[in-house]
Amino acid sequence: MQLFKYIDRINLIDKLIKQRRTGTPSELAKRLNISVSRLARMVEYMKIKGAPICFDRICCSYYYKYEYSFQIKIQIESIEEADLKAISAGQSFFSNNFPNAFFVH
Repeated sequence: MQLFKYIDRINLIDKLIKQRRTGTPSELAKRLNISVSRLARMVEYMKIKGAPICFDRICCSYYYKYEYSFQIKIQIESIEEADLKAISAGQSFFSNNFPNAFFVH
């Protein structure tokens, strides 16, 4: 479930940047329970994807140069049970973790 942790962290970073409440990179990394270098890679990824992220040394916080929102969302679409069985690891994973997400009874 590392993907979900990564998405949650990106969404939290976005929220804190909008509020100008990230703190220093080391404080933010500690809050996210990751290393400073991993945080730097995440911020760089966000910048590559177009996020206008800057750091204010006086306020000690990241901020967006202009109004911006960076969110990653996962949309789970309905899959027929027969199709799901054709995916080797799909049925056990999704039926255990999302029991009502795919099957309409």
